[in-house]
Amino acid sequence: MVDRDLPKSEWQTIEHTLAYLARADRLPHRTEGEKALLDQIPQNAKRVLDLGTGDGRLLALIKLSNPSVEGVALDFSDPMLEQAQKRFLNDKHVRIFKHDFSLPLPLKLGSFDAVVSSLAIHHLKHPRKKQLYTEIFNLLNPSGVFCNLEHVSSATENLHLKFLTTIGWTPDSEDPSNKLLDVETQLQWLRQIGFMDVDCAWKWLEIALLCGFKP
Repeated sequence: MVDRDLPKSEWQTIEHTLAYLARADRLPHRTEGEKALLDQIPQNAKRVLDLGTGDGRLLALIKLSNPSVEGVALDFSDPMLEQAQKRFLNDKHVRIFKHDFSLPLPLKLGSFDAVVSSLAIHHLKHPRKKQLYTEIFNLLNPSGVFCNLEHVSSATENLHLKFLTTIGWTPDSEDPSNKLLDVETQLQWLRQIGFMDVDCAWKWLEIALLCGFKP
């Protein structure tokens, strides 16, 4: 599988940002995964953190079902942040910050009833993924939930090629910043960190919803 580092400067260009958003929007069954994620978030959640918010799509869906929820959105791409700011321009309950996930999450963020992410964390190197999961655990309130709708690795190269073919990609056209990891390794990490009721709540080929609750 492709595991080349994409220069971070690419994520600061509007061309790359819009191309990525367009590909994500065309991803088959994405809305099914998002619905499964929304089902995991408690109706009484008051604060939600969206990691790698992109254009704010996932946080907007959460606010549709819970308009009063306070949202905090993080991304490091200036063009992505600009899109998110446009989406939430008139929403005083959403705060948007620039942050590079290769660095520790800011402690000033406070605590949350839910931390969510969609198609973002797989861009991190594996050791940083695990560190980030620990930081997320520490930010959650008791009974809080972490939901990661993620691009994961296939069990075999043939299954990976099948996934690429299904979504209209080739090995040459897939995102070079992908650092894909299997579901079970990530679920084991969440259990080791201290999450309970850890599960893959939904999956379609290489798109999976990984969830865990803080005791």
